[in-house]
Amino acid sequence: MAMLGAIVGDIVGSVYEWNNIKTKDFPLFRDDCFFTDDTVMTCAIAEAVMNGCNKDDYIDAMKKFGRMYPDAGYGGRFNEWLFSENREPYNSFGNGSAMRVSPCAWALDCGFFARTGIWPSNGYEKAKLSAEVTHNHPEGIKGAMATVDAIFLCRFYFGGYCHDYEKPIDDNPEECKKRIKAHIEKEYGYDLSKTLDEIRPTYFFNETCQETVPQAITAFLESTDFEDAIRNAISLGGDSDTLAAITGSIAEAAYGIPEWIKEKAISYLDEPLKNVLRSWENTFKV
Repeated sequence: MAMLGAIVGDIVGSVYEWNNIKTKDFPLFRDDCFFTDDTVMTCAIAEAVMNGCNKDDYIDAMKKFGRMYPDAGYGGRFNEWLFSENREPYNSFGNGSAMRVSPCAWALDCGFFARTGIWPSNGYEKAKLSAEVTHNHPEGIKGAMATVDAIFLCRFYFGGYCHDYEKPIDDNPEECKKRIKAHIEKEYGYDLSKTLDEIRPTYFFNETCQETVPQAITAFLESTDFEDAIRNAISLGGDSDTLAAITGSIAEAAYGIPEWIKEKAISYLDEPLKNVLRSWENTFKV
């Protein structure tokens, strides 16, 4: 059920956002875990993608779901936008653009990229638009698109896709990650050289893309499987639910999600959110 990775990360991280931990040793799910704005907006973007992913689709879906879940924990400026009649962006570079973008990455065509060597530009521009409708600051767009690229390239490399002149490298996860890391550093200028052990001691709560997305990608790069990626992200501290949502969205594309984790995460959702997941699965069947 593609796009569930962000939701898992959000739910697991929900209880640590204001109570940071700096260890990987913690219960993955607690009774007091809950979904936050990260899950709500990921579902909103999914609905917008299913509706055509045009500008109005994104705005309508975010305002619809935001008003359905008014206490989900939105940032101040986004909350003001949600409950106003304003439909214009407000130059944000918050990490919300990255935590909600994963459905856009799953809608991109890996086969097209394999056949042509060209990024699926139409879908790529629509993914960019998902950020621009609110987070139109260059850093807000950059964070979302770096996340899209990481998810898409995980789907491509770990999924066994390859170009005509290459052999698949899905049996070599370290090579897959090496290529993804090199792409993100080259295209977006993020410094991914620090290890989690180097980041962790001084990392603190930060809601910007530029101080969340690189750390989330690093949490994936150092992981061994989906659960380990989530634990890596939580262990950094910071904006735990959003950090883990971004990491989870990338890790799902590389590893998939164990069934027990899927089932447990879905148990925290209500029917309207579950219905979005069902519709998504029926639409894309990935």
